[in-house]
This record gives sequence, structure tokens and C-alpha cells, in this order.
Amino acid sequence: MYKELLQDKGFLSSLATVAKKEGVPIAVLKQGISQGTCVITLNNKKTLKKPCAIGKGLSTKINVNLGTSTDRPDLSDELKKLEVSAKLGTDAVMDLSLGGNLKKIREAIIRNSPVPVGTVPIYEAAMRAQKRGGSFLAMEKKEIFDVLEEQAVSGVDFFTVHCGINQRSLNVFTKNRRILDVVSRGGALLINWMKKNKKENPLYEYFDEVLKLSKKYNITLSLGDGMRPGSILDATDEVQVAELIELGKLTQRARRAGVQVIIEGPGHVPLHHIKKNIELEKSICHGAPFYVLGPLVTDVGLGYDHITGAIGGALAAWYGADFLCYLTPSEHIRHPSVEDTREGLIASKIAAHAADIAKGLKGALDWDRRLSIARKKRDWKKQIKLSMDPQKAKAYRASSNPKIKDVCTMCGEFCSIKLIDDFFGKH
Repeated sequence: MYKELLQDKGFLSSLATVAKKEGVPIAVLKQGISQGTCVITLNNKKTLKKPCAIGKGLSTKINVNLGTSTDRPDLSDELKKLEVSAKLGTDAVMDLSLGGNLKKIREAIIRNSPVPVGTVPIYEAAMRAQKRGGSFLAMEKKEIFDVLEEQAVSGVDFFTVHCGINQRSLNVFTKNRRILDVVSRGGALLINWMKKNKKENPLYEYFDEVLKLSKKYNITLSLGDGMRPGSILDATDEVQVAELIELGKLTQRARRAGVQVIIEGPGHVPLHHIKKNIELEKSICHGAPFYVLGPLVTDVGLGYDHITGAIGGALAAWYGADFLCYLTPSEHIRHPSVEDTREGLIASKIAAHAADIAKGLKGALDWDRRLSIARKKRDWKKQIKLSMDPQKAKAYRASSNPKIKDVCTMCGEFCSIKLIDDFFGKH
């Protein structure tokens, strides 16, 4: 399926880089790609400092969403978020911009990103239609495909395309109302466009053209879940599964065309549904890498949704999800700040790492071992250096009583580690 891709020199160079980083044999990674259980998100128009492989047998990856809103169109803020995210080790970013000069914003993010960049092209197509015709409902097929081509040429590595919304899945949706009907922006745009224009979703109807363009630039398709649950009460319902079935069919078409593909997943999912959701995706979508948005395990965590998402993300990754989309504390409330981005990324990194330990991923536990040894030695510099967020750990340490050097101010002279060292005669 991917014979041509696996003969491309640029792709093979990135494959070798990724295999070394992951600690897996090149042959194993090649096999995963040829079977469609792994992907490397890399536009063939460019090279990346930090290419990213996603899929079975690899470390759990993290995506950070960037992008302006109509209320906050400031590019400088998004570039600061990108800088922080890259420094803290995100594996990919997505530009979801809706406000300002979208082309300028996208190109700036791509130019400054050391990691793969994804987009949702239907956003820009809708904004163009609104500017031209006064409404996104005036969007035309040519507008959509012009955006796809332009974004591909600019160096986008993966597209989220809501191709699973078609007349069949829409029919299931209209017959099964939910607590929160549709929370996907792309999904809501397309559903309204289909109703107004009485036409099939162009991304589905002309999927072969999407594939042709994607193959030309080696764009990985992230098949979007436009009908993902936005409430845990809607999780794993007929609507979600109907779309997933369509995505499974499209996965096979993409593979036959030599286009790499991952599947986007929910959303809002209670703890006891997470395992079932992973198993459904892996079965229906033929083992394609699974990209989950959290998932959030409760709906009431406003202000703390980076935590509700990390809980779900840890479980999802343990059960087999491959790619976690971070959530920030401000999710559902406002446009995230730079600090929100930092907090959200760290929460997701903790979830991913915890899952990699549970999966027995080679080398995952070594990081914890090194930090535990540093803790036993009360080597504060090393503990801080090895921590997930050294900046925060260093700030906490610096805020303690400066007279206390050997221990921390939680236990002070009654530090259990120090007391046991005294017991064994270690000074």
C-alpha cells in the first residue's frame, strides 16, 4: 500500500531518525507504516527538525492546539505558545485559526515549528466563503479544494477532514438527538452546509480528489470525528458509531491510495466507556492510529479540564490510543493563554508517560528510576532537571526557606529519606 512512500529518500531519512529516537528497529517501523498501524506526519515539501511517528508500539504522542479566534486574532500570542510547547516537548501542533490573516498565521506557525503542523482546512474555506458571500453556507467545492492545495504547498503535515459526515451518518444523527448534538466546529459547519445546499459533503463526495492531493504532498489524513460526543451522556451512541463506520471504510480507501491515515476520536467519554471506544476504533478502522481529544471523563471540570482530559488520556493511551490532543484549564470557557497552554501540555505529557509505563514501553520507566535515585540522594538540582516541568519545579524550590538546603520544607528535619539514611549510617 505504501511502497512508493517507503522508497522516498526524504521520508526514509525521517523514518531512520524516528526509529532511533523511539528505540525500535527500522524494519519494525517500516512494517507498521506498510500495514497502516503507524504513520509519520511529514509533508514532502519540507524537512522537520523533530519528525514524529504515531502508532502501535511507539511512545504516546501529544498534540497542542494553537490558533487565533475572531476575538483574539493576535499572531504573537500563538507564536509564544508554539515556543513554549516546543520547549516542553510537544510532538505536534495544530493551527486552528479563525481570526486575522489566516494564510500569514499558518505560514508563520509552519516556519517556526520544529514539529509537524496540522490544520482543519474547512475553517479557512468557510472564512473565505463568509468574506466573499456573506456566509459560510456560500462555500463551494472549489473553495475547499483551493484551500487544501494552498495549505499543502505551504507545508502542512496533516489535515483534519470531516469525511465521515455524509448523508448516511447525518440520517442517523437526525433520528437520534443528544444532550449536546454536535460540538465539532468543522462538523457543525458541514452539517449546516449540507442542509442549506441539499448536497452531499464535498469532502466525502470527492474523497478520491482529497486522496490524490494528499498523496501528491504526503499529507497524513486525520479523519475527523465531526459527530464526537460533547457530553459523557452521549458517549458511544449510535451517532458516534455511525460516523466511525464511515471512517473505517474511508481508511481502507486511503490505504489503497497510498495515503497515511489516523482516526480522530472522542471527546467526552466516561471512564467505563474508554476501553470500549479504543477497541471499537481499532476494530472498525483496521488498526489505524487513534487520535483522542482528551478524552474528558466528566463534564463538570470547568477550569480544570486539563485534569479531566489527562485522566481520560492516560486510560485511553493505556488501552491503545496513540495520540493525545491536549486540553487546557480554560477549555470550554475562553481562548487559552500561554500559561494555559503550558499547564495543558504538561498534564497531557504526564498522562502519556504514565500510559507508556503501564504498556511496558521500552525505556519509559528509566526516566522515573533516574528521578527516584536523585530523590533518594536528595539531589535537588538533578530532580529539577529530570522533572516534567523544570521551570515550575525550580520556582517551587526557590520559594522555600533558603536556610533549608538538604531537605524540603514539607517534612524539614523529619524528612523520612534522611531519617532512613541515618538509620543505615549514611551521612
